[in-house]
Amino acid sequence: MINSIKPLTICIDRGGTFTDCIGFTGKPGDDTYREFVVKLLSEDPSNYKDAPTEGIRRIVELATGEKHPRSKPVPTTAIESVRMGTTVATNALLERKGESCALVITKGFKDLLTIGNQSRPKIFDLSINKPDVLYQKVIEIDERIVLLNSAASSDPIDPTHIKDADIKKGISGEWIKIVKKPGKYIYIYIYYIKTSYLQIHLIDLDAIKQQLQSLYDEGYRSIAVCLLHSYTFADHETQIGQLASTIGFTHVSLSSQVMPMVKIVPRGTSATADAYLTPCIKDYIKGFVSGFDDGFKNGTTQLQFMQSDGGLVPVSNFSGFKAILSGPAGGVVGYALTTFDLQSKVPVIGFDMGGTSTDVSRFDGHYEHVFETTTAGVTIQAPQLDINTVAAGGGSMLFFKNGMFVVGPESAGAHPGPACYRKGGPLAVSDANLYLGRLLPDYFPNIFGPNEDEPLDRNIVEEKFKQLAEVINQSTGEQKSLDEIVYGFIKVANETMCRPIRALTEAKGHDTSNHTLAVFGGAGGQHACGIARNLGINKIVLYRHSSILSAFGLALADVVHEVQEPSAETLHHSKKHIQGRVSHLVTECKSELKKQGFRDTEITTEVYLNLRYDGTDCALMTLQPSIDNWDFESAFFDLYTQEFGFLLTGRDIIVDDIRVRGIGQTIQNNDLTPDRDIEKLKASNKIINVTNETHTPDSYVSVYFEETGRDNHVPVYRLGKLTPGSQVPGPAVIIDATATVVIEPSCTALITSGHITITVGRGEKKVVTTEMEPIQLSIFSHRFMSIAEQMGRTLQKTAISTNIKERLDFSCALFGADGGLVANAPHIPVHLGSLSHAVIYQLNYYKGKLVEGDVIMTNHPQAGGSHLPDITIITPVFDKGVIVFFVASRGHHADIGGISPGSMPPHSKELYQEGAAIKSFKIVSKGQFDHEGLEEHLCTIPASYPGCSGSRAFRDNISDLKAQIAANQKGITLVKSLIEEYSLEVVQAYMMHIRRNAATAVKTLLKNVAKDHAHEDLIAIDHMDDGTPICLRVSIDPDQGTAIFDFEGTGPEVYGNTNAPESVCHSAIIYSIRCLVDQEIPLNSGCLEPISIKIPTDSILSPSEKCAVVGGNVLTSQRLVDVVLKAFSACAASQGCCNNLTFGKGGKNEETGKTLSGWGYYETISGGSGAGPNWHGQSGVHTHMTNTRITDPEILERRYPVILHTFAIRPHSGGDGLYRGGDGVIREIEFLEEGIQVSILSERRVFKPYGLNGGEDAENGLNIWVRHEKSSQGRDVVRTLNMTGKNSALFGRGDRIIINTPGGGGYGKKQNV
Repeated sequence: MINSIKPLTICIDRGGTFTDCIGFTGKPGDDTYREFVVKLLSEDPSNYKDAPTEGIRRIVELATGEKHPRSKPVPTTAIESVRMGTTVATNALLERKGESCALVITKGFKDLLTIGNQSRPKIFDLSINKPDVLYQKVIEIDERIVLLNSAASSDPIDPTHIKDADIKKGISGEWIKIVKKPGKYIYIYIYYIKTSYLQIHLIDLDAIKQQLQSLYDEGYRSIAVCLLHSYTFADHETQIGQLASTIGFTHVSLSSQVMPMVKIVPRGTSATADAYLTPCIKDYIKGFVSGFDDGFKNGTTQLQFMQSDGGLVPVSNFSGFKAILSGPAGGVVGYALTTFDLQSKVPVIGFDMGGTSTDVSRFDGHYEHVFETTTAGVTIQAPQLDINTVAAGGGSMLFFKNGMFVVGPESAGAHPGPACYRKGGPLAVSDANLYLGRLLPDYFPNIFGPNEDEPLDRNIVEEKFKQLAEVINQSTGEQKSLDEIVYGFIKVANETMCRPIRALTEAKGHDTSNHTLAVFGGAGGQHACGIARNLGINKIVLYRHSSILSAFGLALADVVHEVQEPSAETLHHSKKHIQGRVSHLVTECKSELKKQGFRDTEITTEVYLNLRYDGTDCALMTLQPSIDNWDFESAFFDLYTQEFGFLLTGRDIIVDDIRVRGIGQTIQNNDLTPDRDIEKLKASNKIINVTNETHTPDSYVSVYFEETGRDNHVPVYRLGKLTPGSQVPGPAVIIDATATVVIEPSCTALITSGHITITVGRGEKKVVTTEMEPIQLSIFSHRFMSIAEQMGRTLQKTAISTNIKERLDFSCALFGADGGLVANAPHIPVHLGSLSHAVIYQLNYYKGKLVEGDVIMTNHPQAGGSHLPDITIITPVFDKGVIVFFVASRGHHADIGGISPGSMPPHSKELYQEGAAIKSFKIVSKGQFDHEGLEEHLCTIPASYPGCSGSRAFRDNISDLKAQIAANQKGITLVKSLIEEYSLEVVQAYMMHIRRNAATAVKTLLKNVAKDHAHEDLIAIDHMDDGTPICLRVSIDPDQGTAIFDFEGTGPEVYGNTNAPESVCHSAIIYSIRCLVDQEIPLNSGCLEPISIKIPTDSILSPSEKCAVVGGNVLTSQRLVDVVLKAFSACAASQGCCNNLTFGKGGKNEETGKTLSGWGYYETISGGSGAGPNWHGQSGVHTHMTNTRITDPEILERRYPVILHTFAIRPHSGGDGLYRGGDGVIREIEFLEEGIQVSILSERRVFKPYGLNGGEDAENGLNIWVRHEKSSQGRDVVRTLNMTGKNSALFGRGDRIIINTPGGGGYGKKQNV
């Protein structure tokens, strides 16, 4: 019997809860095609050891008709190939159950991956929970590669004129210098390049061998090796890898092989992920193969795995870090090839709703890949399908919090699962669907309850919802029906899932409504019509295998082999060389696929160049237009315009990476989309309207719909009994073996041979009134926040500067017509309250004189600014000629003039010394961009002051300001769309409702605080390093829930730059209050409604107009938060500083008066966070008023003439206590040119961050200048100088700055053991 069937192809998607299996013979769509479907639990140890093995055994039995006992190996005689998508790697990552491994890294960087980009995941989380790194131990290797030149080098070195064996050309085209390398002997000498001193020495390989042997002896068998600049010069990694293999390590991940792309942090985390996950994958595969005969081992049966990029690879090439999206990738391939019509080319949105989360993606004829993603806190640098995951699925828990309906992100999981699973679980989305009639217990197997032999429990669901409804109705004073309340949670869940879809479409310039919605996953069919209506989509497609589409997608996927190399060449000037490299990589790809058995006719290649404009960070992976067309420039322009809406002129195009994707076509599929079927059915008049007369329903059920209410006579049809051409009008429910599809009123489902295609009618949408309704409150909260988030994505994408694009030093927000904050995306906390001040100032300044097409630019402290580099762009939103909203974006600009590069002078005394100060300027007037006026404000006026320069980066200023204008325009479009959907009156009403909701939450907090503190005033004081006190008394009215924040006693404004504008003080308070609320509430002006703020005039917190303020925004703001949190006894002090470092060249020459072009760099450096009542502080992280990222070490050295020698955690700098404070960091930078102006602006160099409740203070910071000088006798002298907290100096070649940042205070008295 076995030999009489055609060879089987078996595809398996092993998920967290279920494993889906489909086996088939023949080609999908052919008459000879046969298929066998099996769905089973992923974990069922009482019945089988491994779900995929068991699934294959069952399929072989179904296909052959012969029994194969579990006790014996499964025969592979009838199997041609097995294809698998697996969550083994994902689960190991999520649960942190991978292989114990160690990291080998360049000396000085042992903590680099722990620090990462130094940002914290949740800006309002005082306890700062960062995911753990994947390795257990680190060893540092004393080796070093440096780049010979940087982009900003003023006098580049020509390597062709230097004879030195240690100067080499890297694979990217960049020249490198081997400063320290593995060798056999130790010696030291000085290397001289244009008077730059570099110590060069070889290190003993025996020392490295001893380090590795020690790791091996401790039990480690897997290591990751990641050395600086190995993306372009991998020799050192290769040597260490070979040495490790000779010692006996079974797995060695070299970052240069795992993913040879610039940026050591994501490359390093990718290498550690590979070292952590690949051994798990190999162990799993070994166990899997052992369950079969020798078919896999001898190669007679193929075993292939799905990668995160949507391609299959043979088992020998499968690795952990490329397996993170192995399961979801199959679903993308599945819907792409069963939904996307090559004739109409309507793009498709994939909507895969599972138990704990929902995956959304987009397909327009090409798979959209991203190359840097973060999963479970781990940044992976690898080609992955662009799949966005939102924590909303069937198991997402339901809450009523702070007057709002909340869905997730917590999940009931598989155990105990939703309440209906009969295991004592909480209410979840599945329970809501069950109660509403969208899940039908009679059609589910009896696999629930403690003994897994009972049906779904509707009674417990109803009981729990009644209890929740009572709470909701009491809280709101309304009497909503149980149906209305339960459906409210479905509406909120739908809006939660729509948010990432809008980000995937609207934020990238696509009209969401011009898409088809491809729905799959176990829960997708119950939400399909609601999601489509929310998004304005009128066509839904569900493939007949929608509930196992990830498995079926494996049957349609191709085998891929990718190769990639880094580059640093210019597209135009290096065309021939790049073409040669591409040709070599194409040959390599084809050769590998031929080894796997593919013929030339079955192999195609795709060539990509990762292109970006010179001076920008945003590279776009650009596909070659066709095999004979090398016009990458035009393709890049088209892609850039689509993504950003404009092009840059006068800039070269840089090639960052060369990538070739080889594709081996495995199964030549027929057209599996529904469109041709529908055309044929229409042409032959075979479409039949299903009625009770033509088709007898399987049953009738009671279902609740928003537009019709509860309908007790909704027909249920079994899909298998509906013939192609059957047209089912809603309301109806269609059931098959593994899915439930709800057809809502005004929708129609058409059945074809392979699909259900739903046409979505608009229907009678429930009218939303201006009355506050908690369900709509939740929905509007999502919509308002989505607007601010999409503005932020637009700004980040379209900006030029490192500050905005890479450090993310920007904020975007939506404001009411009164200037009050409506929604602020969680960007930079110090902008939270101050942006509203800026909008209100302009509103009063123009007094109704603004017209459509006007855009305002401002940065002045008296006009709501924070500090001058933070330029705010404000655009009014008009409706029928009246301003109804404002949108605003604030970004930190690299330079706006003043006395020092970077416009962050540590010793400024007057405002003009800090650069351009603009109270109000129409950068766009009636749609016309005022270039001359902008140049006047940013260049001419600042340069007119003594010792000052105009902007040193005017070209970048223009680009970033246009990006801010574009972000605002995105916000306007989305606001107008919201108004069109709901009406202006309703949108503005809910703006006010959401503000009141936030105010209520704050009032509740203040009442509780008053109770906890026996109704006494809260008092705190702290001092700036210059001795200036910041005093706070908080008086709370316990009955009203209001408070007065009185800063009486705070010191006067200083003759320096730590003065903080009043708007910054408001930001510090709104941030602190939001942290103390400790639950998700909308962040808006309502948070400050119950609070009165009293600030002494002409104090450091309310300075006069001409006072310098640059440090107030980044230093005093941090001290303000420490004072507020101290008053509330919330936690110990954090580092209390942003550690602002700027360096650069250029500006006005005082002797000639001419402005020299130059460059500037700015960074803020992390430190320790304060411990709290039940948490330890976090080390090496940004705290409180900032959350900016830090530039990757390789990017820093690529751009600027510097060497980063150390970036590590500063041990024992956190305060001790019952809970320890976090440690600060050490950052050591060497400068490679003369005349670089270096400035440090910092605090907590005198007064230590305080401990609380018996916890010890943390160490304060220290800034060191290692200065090279000549003595009077002409000898080289090295001096070590304390730069103090605020200083600026011209650094010479070889000079270094070493910044030791403060730790966080400890909490609680340490108990004696």
